[in-house]
Amino acid sequence: MAAVDFRDNLLGISWVDSGWVPILNPGNVLDYFSERSNPFYDRTCNNEVVKMQRLTLEHLNQMVGVEYILLHAQEPILYIIRKQQRQSPSQVIPLADYYIIAGVVYQAPDLGTVISSRALSAVHGIQSAFDESMSYCRYHPSKGYWWHFKDQEEREKTKPKSKKKEEPSSLFQRHRVDTLLMDLRSKFPPTFYQVCVIMTLNYSFEVKKEPEPPTETVKQEEREPATKSSAPAPPSKPPPEKRARLQ
Repeated sequence: MAAVDFRDNLLGISWVDSGWVPILNPGNVLDYFSERSNPFYDRTCNNEVVKMQRLTLEHLNQMVGVEYILLHAQEPILYIIRKQQRQSPSQVIPLADYYIIAGVVYQAPDLGTVISSRALSAVHGIQSAFDESMSYCRYHPSKGYWWHFKDQEEREKTKPKSKKKEEPSSLFQRHRVDTLLMDLRSKFPPTFYQVCVIMTLNYSFEVKKEPEPPTETVKQEEREPATKSSAPAPPSKPPPEKRARLQ
């Protein structure tokens, strides 16, 4: 990739020669500007021809080409030099302006460059604002879109929670509520229902169980009736005879 020449854009650079700064004046400011180390100076200009021929600057009006003139001077700090294209002694076309402030040379930007720079700065600021705003945007299918700010959470955490004081109701409010309730009661009277409740009494009886005799005694009792049943029963006596009574 080829290196970019700094001469392509001179708006971002400056030049100064500290040896000339204490002695700058309207008479030698063009000599200061024509130093070889100055990147703003064109060596092919008519000023260089006049300087080599040791002529005065009045001869520039008789020449055709690029030249530099002192446009404005405000001693000792400000000097403005113009670069122009001379086509005739009475017709020139301005090409660029340079201002010297405290010995430092700058190129003055043209109107198109100023507008382009301001527009670029504005677009960059707007784009940065959109990017930052998009970082706070949140979306959820059930909630939709909302804003989520980090500063808001910190403020809510640091902000002391103030308890709202409940103000007592006024006499007008209480009277008004009572009239509304009475009006509703007259329009919709309450209905009462008789509910029959049948109460059932549950009595519980406790049945005491006798303790069961041991198994050996039960066996003995079973054996005793068996022996008694095996013995012969005594003969039953016949019923007594009925006798007639004598009268």
